[in-house]
Amino acid sequence: MSKPLDIPIWKTAPTIRLLIPFVAGILLQWYLQLPVLIALTAICSFTIAFFLFSLLPIAEKFKRQGLQGLLLQLILIASGMLITWNKDVRQQASWYGNHYQQGDMIVVTINEPLVEKTKSFKADAYVEQVLHNDSAIDGKGKLLLYFSKDSSAPQLSYGDQILISKKLTAIKNSGNPGAFNYERYAAFQQTFHNVFLKSGDWVKLNSTNRNAFRAFLFSAREKILAALQTNITSSKDELGIAEALLIGYTNDLDKDLVQAYSNTGVVHIIAISGMHLGLIYGMLLWLFTRIPGIKQSKITQAILILSCLWLFSLLTGGSASVIRSAVMFSFITVGSMFFKKASIYSSLAASALVMLCYNPYYLWDVGFQLSYLAVVGIVAFQQPIYNLLYFKNKFADHVWKAVALTTAAQVLTFPVCIYYFHQFPVLFLITNLVAVPLSTIILYAAIALVLFSFIPAAGMYAGKATAWLLWVMNKFILWINEFPFAVWDKIPANLFTTWLLYAAVIFCAAWLMKKNIHLLRWGLSCLAGFVLAHGIISWQVKNQQKIIVYNVPQHQAVDFVQGNQYRFVGDSILLQDGLLQNFHLKPGRIALQLNKRIDTMPGYFQQAMFYHFADKKILLIDQPFSFESTMNPVDVDMIILSKNPALYIAQLAKVFNCKQFVFDASNSLWKIEKWKQDCDKLNLRYHSIPDKGAFVMDL
Repeated sequence: MSKPLDIPIWKTAPTIRLLIPFVAGILLQWYLQLPVLIALTAICSFTIAFFLFSLLPIAEKFKRQGLQGLLLQLILIASGMLITWNKDVRQQASWYGNHYQQGDMIVVTINEPLVEKTKSFKADAYVEQVLHNDSAIDGKGKLLLYFSKDSSAPQLSYGDQILISKKLTAIKNSGNPGAFNYERYAAFQQTFHNVFLKSGDWVKLNSTNRNAFRAFLFSAREKILAALQTNITSSKDELGIAEALLIGYTNDLDKDLVQAYSNTGVVHIIAISGMHLGLIYGMLLWLFTRIPGIKQSKITQAILILSCLWLFSLLTGGSASVIRSAVMFSFITVGSMFFKKASIYSSLAASALVMLCYNPYYLWDVGFQLSYLAVVGIVAFQQPIYNLLYFKNKFADHVWKAVALTTAAQVLTFPVCIYYFHQFPVLFLITNLVAVPLSTIILYAAIALVLFSFIPAAGMYAGKATAWLLWVMNKFILWINEFPFAVWDKIPANLFTTWLLYAAVIFCAAWLMKKNIHLLRWGLSCLAGFVLAHGIISWQVKNQQKIIVYNVPQHQAVDFVQGNQYRFVGDSILLQDGLLQNFHLKPGRIALQLNKRIDTMPGYFQQAMFYHFADKKILLIDQPFSFESTMNPVDVDMIILSKNPALYIAQLAKVFNCKQFVFDASNSLWKIEKWKQDCDKLNLRYHSIPDKGAFVMDL
């Protein structure tokens, strides 16, 4: 029997060969920020060369056929560069940032219903005009608004226009080690400024600017939420999960419950993703192939299925993973109904290409990355994993099929999950086997609840049934989360080790499927490199000594670091409030592999406000402090000013010969500004944490 022909994937899925150079162009433009003239010149030159190549004699074209492919690749690279440049609103002359100056007022349109936060109301807005002197300059661009709760903001709704008189603030990173790059994330959303508004900082105008379709979507979301809130009344936890599972509304979710879902590997259930769209696609396909008058027409079926899918996608907020699924199912629907079935890899690459043409910044979206990695993992590895075992019992076979599916989805997603979230859910197989089918039933029950909520009795019983199912799922997740080994937490990872881990996983998986010993050697080599890299990092950690002054708004937070141990000095609330600690401090401690907090360490000594650590003298002033001038100023390496102490830099300079002043984020901005001016006059080094981010001193 002859061996089956092994056709390379780039032959069966040619769209991949278009996607790779396009992605390369996106990366090239974002990281190098090249002038648009380079991309335009490249596209024109390579396109002309491509068509000139077609005029060559057939023999010459055959000899140099690789050149034609190279020209096409270069055209795609240049196209990726051009689209990325064009998507950046800062490159457009009409962007408000090109006209706005301090003291100007701006007219903005509220772009979504306000969302209530702990201390404010949040909303996205769109800039309409910049009022400079006595002229109105048309502008465009997004703006992030925060309204204080003492303002009349709750009266605002989508489409309302307001006049803002307060100075805009550029969005910046906290600068804390290992922290989420919020500035880049906001830039990918084309948002570069925010502003916190009190009652006197804005005025509502009589004009409005509403899009009828967006208004319909917001109205539909409100009605769906109202139906859920009216009929699921047993507990806020069940209601929050139902809202998140059905339409991606997360404002009512309990943070501890979300963490439990994350720890047990089923957070994808409450983050609208391809799984939800796949369930709805299956339901629509089953429904429209059975309704008389519709089942006879493939065109009608396709139109109805795609309309419902896209409406649901937009209702949920249109995240990258959902849009990816909508595009993917659109390709599948059209292809299966009108054309022969294409390679799933080709369809995936085509959907990614379409999405990146629309928004190249999806490339950095975690949901986009995980969504494609999960689907590719399922397509590539589910069947080989399933074929490893055979069960005659149908129930056992279905369970094993679910295990194979869940494991295949994890093969390519777990390295990137470790990179972003620094944890691995050890019991993900158990939780997914129960939670995924249960959440499927809950999703269909919630849909039925909304559809029949206009009948009070039907809505009430559907609500009770849905709430009970949600209660069972929550209890199960919380029970699993209680196991001490449920999650492997605080896993250090960087970009280099993540790529090594991916290479090891892919080569080893390919060896298991192809039985090629060379693939195993490459996999083991990458694994050895991964272990070596972590060994080097561990050696660096063992010898590290640092002083870190964190950027925690309105709070004092300092870590004295020695090896993998740290001594914390700061507000006690940061030890008690898990949310504050996880957001501001935990990422840095994971990145630096700090896993042990201690009260005493070698080389560390404290007396009142004076600290001595690793031959460095630090003065931490966070309370009233009286001192007298001396003939010989005392040498100190660093003075940290915290919690608005009433003093002047000139006074300190007479008593202390300080190498570095640090103003932390617990101080008022106006006071920091005054200290900065004093330091400039005296030619003293300083670091303002609200301006420049966290301060890290390597010793």
